[in-house]
Amino acid sequence: MKAIILFVSLFITLSGCSTQEEGLRKWKDENRLKVLSTIAMIDDLVKDVGGDHISPMTLVRGELDPHSYQLVKGDDEKIGMADLIFCNGLGLEHGASLRESLARNPKAVCLGDLIRKSDPKLILFEQNTPDPHIWMDISVWAKSVPFIVEALSEKDPIHAADYKENGKRLTQKLMNEHTRLRNEMQCVPEEKRYLVTSHDAFNYFARAYLTTDAEKDEGKGHERFAAPEGLSPESQLSTSDIRYILNHIKLYNIKIIFPESNVSQASIRKLINAGNEEKLQLTIAKEPLYGDAMGPPGSEGDSYLKMIQHNVETFKKLLVENGICHDQ
Repeated sequence: MKAIILFVSLFITLSGCSTQEEGLRKWKDENRLKVLSTIAMIDDLVKDVGGDHISPMTLVRGELDPHSYQLVKGDDEKIGMADLIFCNGLGLEHGASLRESLARNPKAVCLGDLIRKSDPKLILFEQNTPDPHIWMDISVWAKSVPFIVEALSEKDPIHAADYKENGKRLTQKLMNEHTRLRNEMQCVPEEKRYLVTSHDAFNYFARAYLTTDAEKDEGKGHERFAAPEGLSPESQLSTSDIRYILNHIKLYNIKIIFPESNVSQASIRKLINAGNEEKLQLTIAKEPLYGDAMGPPGSEGDSYLKMIQHNVETFKKLLVENGICHDQ
């Protein structure tokens, strides 16, 4: 039996390597502009702007953690072949090998850093560290579109008019959806719009969709989101972290803890256990939210907008199902 399992594992590994090598060969032969994005949320925008004029590829695929991602076999070839590389910046891609590769690469365009430079007030900070999860607020993520348009146009001026038109159309689509989702979330009573997840990936989401109009205008509402782990999910969880979140849960009468699709539930299970000892009656939502990764193909979160829509709808639905608020 062990021999069979070993053979199957080896077969899957070799098949995966073969598929990747074939994909790289095809990409190398592409005549269109080759564009590499570090994360799928960027790739989604790039494909909308670039259309048929580009050949896109994503570096960090599936549910891998972009914070700690290290280059693997084939990644150097992708980076070398790419005509353009779009990354998030703001410290997201901090795995040593990837960070160093991007830092010295003239083809790399760090969208978050450009947004921060053009409009610093949009960027949130945790303990003096910029929060890189800007895609969690559609209105902020839309600010990256002009930089994508500009970079593609410089590399491929023949199709600059198409990139500009696609970018304009995409920005309008993003902003319309941002407004719709904020209005939908405002139907949830403001005293119930508090969120706890595994790690600090939802600060922008909270500011965009959970705050009241007054809080948003005044730059307040930070307390509407909390998480036991920091900006990167590999952070170590301490007893003081758990106590801080439990105090937050008690203060705002929070009953549901939301897991994230690509993050271990270990930290929130510790919260649940500690909360149960204090008779807080906490539960873990059965349906996870999307934070650092989109969903797999065919899922409710398999595109950028769908992942944010899923988060809004799941949050609202769970509150209604558990009798915490009434559907509007």
